[in-house]
Amino acid sequence: MSGPLQGYRVIDLTTMISGPLATMTLADQGAEVIKIEHPDGGDLGRQVTGRRGGFSASFLNNNRGKKSVTLNLKDPRGVDAALRLCETADVFVQNFRPGVAERIGLGESAVRAVRPDIIYTSIAGFGFTGDWARKPVYDPLIQALSGLASVQGGADAARPRLVRTILPDKLTAIQTSQAITAALLARTRTSEGGHVQISMLDTVLAFLWSSDMAGYTFVGDELDPAKGDDAQTFVELIYQTADGWMAVSAHTDSTWAGLSAAVDRPDWLQDPRFATVAAREENKPARLELTQEALLQDTTDNWMRRLSEHDVPCAPVLTRDQVYSHPQVQANGTVIELDHPQAGRIRQARTPARFSVTPPGAPAPARRLGEDTCTVLAQLGYDAETISDMIAQGIATDTQDGA
Repeated sequence: MSGPLQGYRVIDLTTMISGPLATMTLADQGAEVIKIEHPDGGDLGRQVTGRRGGFSASFLNNNRGKKSVTLNLKDPRGVDAALRLCETADVFVQNFRPGVAERIGLGESAVRAVRPDIIYTSIAGFGFTGDWARKPVYDPLIQALSGLASVQGGADAARPRLVRTILPDKLTAIQTSQAITAALLARTRTSEGGHVQISMLDTVLAFLWSSDMAGYTFVGDELDPAKGDDAQTFVELIYQTADGWMAVSAHTDSTWAGLSAAVDRPDWLQDPRFATVAAREENKPARLELTQEALLQDTTDNWMRRLSEHDVPCAPVLTRDQVYSHPQVQANGTVIELDHPQAGRIRQARTPARFSVTPPGAPAPARRLGEDTCTVLAQLGYDAETISDMIAQGIATDTQDGA
């Protein structure tokens, strides 16, 4: 596979979403990613529902383009094989709970002993120090602790609500892949490896701070807790129309004037509550209520035409079955269809970044559990008898066992 990361080898010991999606991003951009899984079942993502041809959709959508090697890392021979792989690698990624990698013999010091300039990457939930570092973690817990659920509720005093997708996991994946490429770039200048540590909690807090923590930015001038942060967090821009739903955003003077014209309410421009950007923010509930009343009077398609004529930002709310056939999504080539050897014809989103000089090739399909074990171990110098013995003892599995 071509791409800007062609020639880099990544050893992937991650499971579920944040780690696998991060390493899949690297694979999509040309890196050779070798995913090490336990011989008994592999990544839990293989076992979730929504399956065809022995593959779950979740696993397909987070692990394409990788090789699959099975090693029992509770056995010294499995750990030794993993370390021999690390000798040939540029990046090592794990998302065990803090302390586990060290306990099984694959902590930073052990890996760096065999490859001094490796980029060792650790992904954690709550962090790497402190009382919460070793707590079990799932996406909803990060949404709760980070304040994201409060923001999603619309106001600090309102009922907290979860974002109905695993946002912290996926944000962490994006942040991790970016940090790894930054570390690789630094290595070209210093010839030294490093340890990249990323927590889901840190990632979401950084994500929120850029737009949702204005009331707590100026030290000594924090909002009154009794008042809450309604002005910063109560943002509702989804409106019901006569036949559905749409998003409309009119923040600037020009777009507010365009909205007023599109809905035939020129009186809004004379209302002192809406005379300036600041005034419209201070009177947001009234502004949103009036907008909603107006948009109920016509269909989504008609509003799209009328609002677009006045250059007001707007979009229909699409259901999931409508998204991939939308003309703009098709124009972007965002969604691709591929033939998977076992799962058949599948639909996936392509990697978002496009590279003019080093464009990636078509992504390779997600592999069966252990499909590359024998090939990769042979490349490391293991002879056929040793590989067969490891398979017989359950330290590894071959393609047939992993099918």
